[in-house]
Amino acid sequence: MKKVLFAILLMAPMAAWATKPTPGPADFTITVHVQSSEIIVDCSGGGCSNAQQLSVVIDGKKYELLSNSVGYVLRVGDYKARIVKDESARAYEYLRTYEFQFADGKTRQYTVVGESE
Repeated sequence: MKKVLFAILLMAPMAAWATKPTPGPADFTITVHVQSSEIIVDCSGGGCSNAQQLSVVIDGKKYELLSNSVGYVLRVGDYKARIVKDESARAYEYLRTYEFQFADGKTRQYTVVGESE
């Protein structure tokens, strides 16, 4: 009996993880207009790393977004997104991460690194 209970307790977190719903197109309700996209290459510190930086407009506000994904330049245009992280320790600053969903269903996260008017 103890072995069965142990097995159930051991598998419960895996079952919860497996049944976690995958976000669908209806979850991505924010329209992000990408105005520019560039790959930033940083070779300081002995090695090189790439990041993707976007200039975007969301609800009429201008933001700079950054993703550590390596790859291609994102085409300008409109993309659907959702907020996956939104923290504000004080009224005058915040930390926010958007997740974009692309036409093929793939997603990528971008963190706000700048804001302007």
